[in-house]
Amino acid sequence: MKKALSIIINIIAWVILLFALLITVLVFSSSRNGDTADLFGYIPLSVESDSMKPTFKKGDLIVIKEVEDLYDLKKGDVITYWTIIDGKRVKNTHRIAEINEEGNSRSFIMKGDNNSVNDEDPVLPGDIIGKWNDFKIGSAGKAMDFLRTKKGFFICIVVPMILFFLFERYKFIVTLIEVKKPKLTEADEEEIKRKAIEEYLAEQQKQAGGADNDTTKAEETEAESKE
Repeated sequence: MKKALSIIINIIAWVILLFALLITVLVFSSSRNGDTADLFGYIPLSVESDSMKPTFKKGDLIVIKEVEDLYDLKKGDVITYWTIIDGKRVKNTHRIAEINEEGNSRSFIMKGDNNSVNDEDPVLPGDIIGKWNDFKIGSAGKAMDFLRTKKGFFICIVVPMILFFLFERYKFIVTLIEVKKPKLTEADEEEIKRKAIEEYLAEQQKQAGGADNDTTKAEETEAESKE
């Protein structure tokens, strides 16, 4: 039972460590790539508005994949791209409403599923970040946003990693103690068993002797009362 519990604790500790490392990679890769985390070509994003509702809504977590060939994109695909909103360069995720072909170049007219009109400015190839792969997790984007804050990173990443390494240090110390303990030979183990059996038998005899004495005293008392 103790060994099984130790294995379960080890598995939980490693899962926590791997999760912490994964989030760390995402956070630092997003810092290097203009606030866009890239993990083997897949990019997790937190939805910032309800413009694509009901496909996904604000606070959801979606995953997009880098586009290798722009000519693979077609009308109806959902893509994420850089655009200017209120004077700021931000990421936006809408559906392709139309594709403009001019010679060897393409541009894309976008529209949010929850919007009544197309976006005003077309999207150029250089602004495209990736294509949505139909994967989403409801409300998980809020958790990802929290993890990317200093407070969230400390609570959810730094603290678990510290606890993991403290746990591993504890296991290492326990192992050292076990190694330094003198190992009993087979003869020593047999001697310990023999002494334990002798002590047990002696205790049983003592208890049996006490019970016999009590019986004798009871019989003597009964005989005296009859006289």
